[in-house]
Amino acid sequence: MRELLKKAFEEAAKLSEGEQDAVAEWLLDELHSEQRWEAAFARSRKRLGELGRAALTAHRKRRSKPLDPDAL
Repeated sequence: MRELLKKAFEEAAKLSEGEQDAVAEWLLDELHSEQRWEAAFARSRKRLGELGRAALTAHRKRRSKPLDPDAL
């Protein structure tokens, strides 16, 4: 186990049982969420490539415009 993770668990062990359960649920949810994202990207790699190529083609044909975050 890495030292930073070990330190985090040592600190979590000082919490009340309820707080420990909350930290454990949060950590497990985060780990599962990351696994779901990785699986989703793996399943859609081909489509993401197609979309990327289409975006580059549109940009090269000057059919794109700069993103204005304030206009979102």
